[in-house]
Amino acid sequence: MGSDFPGSPRVLKGGIVAYQLPSLLPTVIVFQYNPDEVSRSFQIQGANGGGRGDANRVNGPPQETLSFSVEIDAADQLEHPSENAVTVENGLHPVIAALERLVYPSYPMVIANEALALAGSAFVLGEQAPLALLIWGPKRVLPVQVQGLSIREEAFDQALNPIRAKADLTLRVLTYRDLDVTNPGYWVYLASFTRKEAMSALNLFGDKTGLGAGLPI
Repeated sequence: MGSDFPGSPRVLKGGIVAYQLPSLLPTVIVFQYNPDEVSRSFQIQGANGGGRGDANRVNGPPQETLSFSVEIDAADQLEHPSENAVTVENGLHPVIAALERLVYPSYPMVIANEALALAGSAFVLGEQAPLALLIWGPKRVLPVQVQGLSIREEAFDQALNPIRAKADLTLRVLTYRDLDVTNPGYWVYLASFTRKEAMSALNLFGDKTGLGAGLPI
């Protein structure tokens, strides 16, 4: 979506695309307003042992965690009710439900397991949350697992449908150590890893800020 002001730069929208594998029909959550800030933390995975010569050894990539807040407001849609019948009838319930689905297992899988349990079967199917991809511009697409989701509903319509809300998300980046090679997220992470290497090289060969000036190479 572009800006409403002519001549202003086009701003991309971040979002999350989730797949309940093996289905390839995604759930798409586009951020109505991009978060003002994204907090990223890294926990180094040190090698076991800690003997001499192991100081710089790592056990795979670091564990990266991203935290940010997403604001959702139905005011714009409610100003044009004839064009937004779903929002008028449901408020923000659909987008809130889509966010909540990121932390729930597949509903058909749950029903199947309940049926197996009632039938006395000892076999239980594995229940997995969707594979989620954080889309934060063309240079940052990451497979993530939702570790924390907090939703604060701040305003309601006459039918008590939420019409303004804020969601706080904590996401853990899934790496090649977490995903099987047959999982699409495995290759999404490797593509991101490759892009990080390329960006790092640009810092050396295209540095105009002086941050890399004078450093021994």
